[in-house]
Amino acid sequence: QVRLVESGGGSVQARGSLRLSCVISGYTYSPRCMAWFRQAPGKEREWVAALYVHTYTTSSYYTDSVKGRFTISQDTAKNTLYLKMNSLKPEDTAMYHCAADGQLDWDQCSRAIRPTDYRDWGQGTQVTVSP
Repeated sequence: QVRLVESGGGSVQARGSLRLSCVISGYTYSPRCMAWFRQAPGKEREWVAALYVHTYTTSSYYTDSVKGRFTISQDTAKNTLYLKMNSLKPEDTAMYHCAADGQLDWDQCSRAIRPTDYRDWGQGTQVTVSP
């Protein structure tokens, strides 16, 4: 059974930092395409960042509002996806979800920014940034 379990959320002041983790399990073959989305109250779920795992390297993609502040990465040995968030702003406040899909290739992953592009999801971890 595929499971994605997020952790690391919390409450911080603006300009603070957090690192989110997502432990991924249950796949026969580890998914190459993984992503972070976020959803603020009353808003649609928004794509934040994605990572594609090649044989010896990775490719990462970010929405414009987090470029230069957030970093997506993974630890293969721990089956864990991370999102390091620096210089947090109040507008980053949201529930953050990790997502994965074992069927997306590199090209598809680079364009997968809709929630419906991903098959598997975690329950989310809340991030609250105060002014």
